[in-house]
Amino acid sequence: MDIRSIGIVGAGQMGNGIAHVTALAGYDVTLTDVSADALEAATALIAKNMDRQVTREKITTGDRDAALARIRTTQDLAELGPSNLIIEAATEREDIKDAIFAELGPALSPDTILTSNTSSISITRLASRTDRPERFMGFHFMNPVPVMQLVELIRGIATDEATYKACYAVVEKLGKTAATAEDFPAFIVNRILMPMINEAVYTLYEGVGTVTSIDTSMKLGANHPMGPLELADFIGLDTCLAIMNVLHDGLADTKYRPCPLLVKYVEAGWLGRKTQRGFYDYRGEAPVPTR
Repeated sequence: MDIRSIGIVGAGQMGNGIAHVTALAGYDVTLTDVSADALEAATALIAKNMDRQVTREKITTGDRDAALARIRTTQDLAELGPSNLIIEAATEREDIKDAIFAELGPALSPDTILTSNTSSISITRLASRTDRPERFMGFHFMNPVPVMQLVELIRGIATDEATYKACYAVVEKLGKTAATAEDFPAFIVNRILMPMINEAVYTLYEGVGTVTSIDTSMKLGANHPMGPLELADFIGLDTCLAIMNVLHDGLADTKYRPCPLLVKYVEAGWLGRKTQRGFYDYRGEAPVPTR
């Protein structure tokens, strides 16, 4: 299939980033969200981030203006129906994703490809509840989308070759690199990354090191650009916990048991940067460790 139009469900951190890069690549983009405020904030952020790219001479003002003109927003999910490709980028909860695909179903064109930006949930299971499991796959962008080069493409058990090739071609047109993953809990990146973050939280929980010493050790000792606790705050501690639960439930191995301290932070509503408190407190001029 020749993909020309892309529908994106969810105008949050991932959804607005996906809209940004797909519009710049020349696709007609329809971005939807249940919140009008979220859509307004997303379009403002996309414009701001493109302005930054212009300043850095990554794109021209003409590129920016043309890309922004290709993005339209709506609160009506059914308006995404005619899109050639739909990328669901809603909250990392399976019940919410299922509800979105169920509502989309009657509005879809026969050849529309459905994909999910899920970071951990079974693609086979999500696909099985739609009318097109052969035209369904995982399309997992990394955060922040305009900066990160990788996209994980995850085939469900029923995904056909034409769907895979169409999605692979989109990744290439975006100027990104595709990594093909099998449909196992958390795929490749988060199967490796999240247990490392969880182990860093255990290291803090057990008093082996402080927030500062753990992050400094991994930045200077392992050459990581961000420490694991700083990275967890950036991702969102609720998302980290959700992925660890998927790993623990899906693989039934105690090594994936979420650290009780991670659970406690999420229960407190200290979810990281998006709530101004996580392993660091972001309410002042500089982040301060909370433990």
